Amino acid sequence: MSVKAMMAAILHDQMTARGVDSLSRSDYEEIVELLIEQLRELEFSLAARELADKGPQ
Repeated sequence: MSVKAMMAAILHDQMTARGVDSLSRSDYEEIVELLIEQLRELEFSLAARELADKGPQ
């Protein structure tokens, strides 16, 4: 099982525990994919900011 599939299963379990049961498996996978993409963008942004802060001294 891939990490994304495991994350989707965890998300499904957590949403079900909170009463959300109307989403399909593909919905959970899509949500996980979007979360991973947003985390990557945040990581790149933070790294770029760190590099800019260290700039030429």
